[in-house]
Amino acid sequence: MIEKITTKLVHEGEFAAEVDVALIITEDEWSPFLSLQDAYKLDDMRDALRRGDIDAASRLGRVFRLIPVAT
Repeated sequence: MIEKITTKLVHEGEFAAEVDVALIITEDEWSPFLSLQDAYKLDDMRDALRRGDIDAASRLGRVFRLIPVAT
């Protein structure tokens, strides 16, 4: 079993966030996958962004506000 640290992006409304998670790589057909703790971390980030709770979201990862570019 190998763990590889990677960054997942979460997008909700006007916010986006980068969350560091560990991908678990094994020899079976389910590979690669996230641990249950990292899956909950992504869910918690998504919920915090939906509520607009930037303080809670910033404890889980790097949060960005998306600004539309005028054309």
